Amino acid sequence: MEIIRYAALKPRPWRNGGGVTRELARFPESAAEGTQDGSWDWRVSIAEMSKAGDFSAFPGMDRVLTVVEGELLLLSVDGAEHPLEQYRPFRFSGDAAAAGALPTGNIRDLNVITRRGAFKGYTSIIELSKKRAHPLFGGQLGILLQGQATATPGAADGGASAAGTEPLDRYDAVVGTDSASPEILGRGFLAVVSIDPAGD
Repeated sequence: MEIIRYAALKPRPWRNGGGVTRELARFPESAAEGTQDGSWDWRVSIAEMSKAGDFSAFPGMDRVLTVVEGELLLLSVDGAEHPLEQYRPFRFSGDAAAAGALPTGNIRDLNVITRRGAFKGYTSIIELSKKRAHPLFGGQLGILLQGQATATPGAADGGASAAGTEPLDRYDAVVGTDSASPEILGRGFLAVVSIDPAGD
């Protein structure tokens, strides 16, 4: 079971100084790391935005942005304003001229960026249960947004979960697999990011 610990991720400042980004995952992993680089085909990251300003363009990419901390982001996309509240994913083109304003203070957002025609990204926000585990399959990341949770590796034979339960801290990400899907139990909210090949 692979867990990406948020506390271990290196923050990278934006070019405009308006925030920092921590990258959770990208594909291919050999692509150059960095907030502005587009050599990857998809990337999942969490950004802290502390002042209004323009967003970086990602030509040929599609974006799904979800406010995960803070009340409101006023996102302008090609001149149209979209008020984004917490836990409401919003999809827009990486080619668009985008800018953000912070009427209620700093925010943190989850970004899923995928290369158009190659992959498609989705973000769902689910409420966790202490009684019913939520499985994570291949092509998925589960990111703890709020509350307390544990991750347990699934059993390869489809039987009861194996030993090896790990507590999760806020914004830790669990990598899904199809062979022994890890399971998340707890109380709070989990972002489930799915990256699917285009055409599936």
